[in-house]
Amino acid sequence: MTVEQATPETTEPQAPDLREPPLAGGGIPLLGHGGQLLRDPLAFMSQLRDHGDVVRLKLGPKAVYAVTTPELTGALALSPDYHIAGPLWESLEGLLGKKGVATANGPQHRRQRRTIQPAFRLDAVPAYGPIMEEEAHALTERWSAGGTIDCTSESFRVAVRVAARCLLRGDYMDERAERLCNALATVFRGMYRRMVVPLGPLYNLPLPANREFNRALADLHLLVDEIVAERRASGQKPDDLLTALLEAKDESGDPIDEQEIHDQVVAILTPGSETVASTIMWLLQALAEHPEHADRVRTEVESVTGGRSVAFEDVRKLRHTGNVVVETMRLRPAVWILTRRAVTETELGGYRIPAGSDIVYSPFAIQRDPRSYADNLEFDPDRWLPERVKDVPKHAMHPFGVGNRKCPSDHFSMALLSLITAALATRYRFEQVAGSDDTIRVGITLRPHNLLVEALPR
Repeated sequence: MTVEQATPETTEPQAPDLREPPLAGGGIPLLGHGGQLLRDPLAFMSQLRDHGDVVRLKLGPKAVYAVTTPELTGALALSPDYHIAGPLWESLEGLLGKKGVATANGPQHRRQRRTIQPAFRLDAVPAYGPIMEEEAHALTERWSAGGTIDCTSESFRVAVRVAARCLLRGDYMDERAERLCNALATVFRGMYRRMVVPLGPLYNLPLPANREFNRALADLHLLVDEIVAERRASGQKPDDLLTALLEAKDESGDPIDEQEIHDQVVAILTPGSETVASTIMWLLQALAEHPEHADRVRTEVESVTGGRSVAFEDVRKLRHTGNVVVETMRLRPAVWILTRRAVTETELGGYRIPAGSDIVYSPFAIQRDPRSYADNLEFDPDRWLPERVKDVPKHAMHPFGVGNRKCPSDHFSMALLSLITAALATRYRFEQVAGSDDTIRVGITLRPHNLLVEALPR
């Protein structure tokens, strides 16, 4: 046998050349697809799967890869070949900084995760139960006088108070919740514009929109500085997340620096409050739009409590209530867009992803896809019953993420959202009033434009 004859038997077969993903249509010079992402981003992201499992977009001069299937978004989130980075995180750095758990990667992220994780362990959450109960029932009492309820301010008030009292052990007043609400609305809109239309130095010009953005961002950071300074001045060391941060050590065993403490508190108080508050708004919208499910929540709560006020310990028994929360998050997720960056050249769905490439995907589009959900646009909490949930494809519903980037506060948030839903639906029926606008307001997160309801005693 000659050498030439032997070579085919000893050489590994070559992998076929990977394809380049198809380019989405409709891009224009300079902006690329940024204009479509500004005009109607939810519709744009939702139609991309019609063009392929992976689709190329242009944001300004930059190529970005959109992943459109549950399977590939799961692979993206779980693979070490992709880091937290890209247009979303770059736009958020002005708020979250570069040293917080939300934006860090590698050893720094693992250390930070170890610092904050104990506060959110499943066995730690019941300790927050009395505060959650108190705030949920205070909400129902505050609404007993009647009148129009501004769901935006009320949702932020309860979200901020629970986060501050549970995780930072601060008795922060409503004025701070109002500041946070107003500032976040402006900051998240501005950050979204910067993400989809990256015009760089133009955002430094002294234009009215830029000045408004900078004022709101400065107030957010001032709010966090106030919280940290108050704790230091008090000399107190309660067993909470802020104490853990103030006593945390870096990889060398030295105390973490002030910037990291600041960034971590920002990550606790601002995106967390924004996403919880937005979800509370959508829950109120769902209870008003679907009174039959509000009635079922009330019946379920009464069957569990026997007529007493709902308590934290009841939450795990409230199956339909929990399903209402999950279905609300499916149809209107607070976080609707996420990005990653390829650390090395890799492959997704048979397509080549060059090293350094940014990848984007939309939980909103994934969770409404008719290829994953029967009656995909119908509000159907029963789709999460054990006998039906098996029909939902893997990775088609992960409201808190997966892998090592999964939101550490998932159990905390689900308990709070379920408790608030149970308390409100048991006491009131909700109707939208004149002037209410429940259409989706798109920024980095989704919330209603201006949800106004009347709480009608049962």
